[in-house]
Amino acid sequence: MDSQGTFINEGDVMMTAINVLVVDDSAFMRRVISDIINSDPSIHVVGTARDGKDALQKIEQLKPDVITLDVEMPMMDGMETLKTIMSSNPLPVIMLSSLTQNGADYTIKALQLGAIDFVPKPSGQISLDIDKVKEDIVKKIKIAAGTKHKLQNSNIEQDFVPPSREIVDKVIDPGRQLSKLVLIGTSTGGPKALHQVLPKLPARLNAGILVVQHMPPGFTKSLAERLNALSQIKVKEAEDGELVLPGCAYITPGDYHLNVVSKVNGSRKELQIKLSQKPPRGGHRPSVDEMLESVAAQYWSEIVCVIMTGMGKDGTEGLKFIKNRGGRVIAEDQSSCVVYGMPKAAYESGFVDKVVPLRSISEEVLKML
Repeated sequence: MDSQGTFINEGDVMMTAINVLVVDDSAFMRRVISDIINSDPSIHVVGTARDGKDALQKIEQLKPDVITLDVEMPMMDGMETLKTIMSSNPLPVIMLSSLTQNGADYTIKALQLGAIDFVPKPSGQISLDIDKVKEDIVKKIKIAAGTKHKLQNSNIEQDFVPPSREIVDKVIDPGRQLSKLVLIGTSTGGPKALHQVLPKLPARLNAGILVVQHMPPGFTKSLAERLNALSQIKVKEAEDGELVLPGCAYITPGDYHLNVVSKVNGSRKELQIKLSQKPPRGGHRPSVDEMLESVAAQYWSEIVCVIMTGMGKDGTEGLKFIKNRGGRVIAEDQSSCVVYGMPKAAYESGFVDKVVPLRSISEEVLKML
């Protein structure tokens, strides 16, 4: 616990009351979101703001611990407001976004810029049924409140130059034999972390990559497209029945588990993706454990597994199966995690071979391959 009474190992709990600033252009939404937040005795709405400019003034006056920020607002929208907050005085921000494609694109960009997490409004900008996500809002505010001390680390500029737009439409050679596999599991803080890992991998990577990022449906496609635009490898949302090929990263769709099935095609071994909506595991669908156990049971060759920032312990149970198959495991170092939960659980299991900060994960993956 630090001097402010904050648990800092998982970044998930505030011991003192959490002061929240609610930013939304709708007076109705400001009132309803405030009521939801104030229903928890450990959280207090210290003020509301109607747009970005109003929010920046209120931040100076009220010194909130966490901000809930609407994506779409007049005058100064959520994206511009977020950029200003993160460049001048970084604070934990939870984005509230619509479930439209446009809303998903904006949300993924916001996560890359440093927002801690997001909550989708169930029925658009004016959500009369916002109570459906009450539990989600409260839980994510509590997690975000413990991350303030990590924001400076998590917003370090990427130390690579994104490739030019000419290589966005990448063609993957279906004739290349899959002989190595990289598995990545992550949750809170993961979208930004993935933006610092996948774009550093070379175009001719001799491995396929499977990624589980805890995310609701409707957002993983935007995440994959944005990562693809920045990466030399191909990045796409995984589809049921497709083959895992070297040089391609497959992001598990929200609300689906990713399993794999090995096949023999003549003299060639192939690995096929199988998506399912089996019950959530440990509260998660997709589940990292589910993917790891499936790969360990079906895959025939070298495996490197990476556990990055996230709340809880998803992935730890599956690591023993990866280690039994001779796989190697990397955990993200506490110093760069937004939430040191999943990597901490992995490390404490004794199954981790190497602990490295986020900036070194790509390099370590390539060494192990």
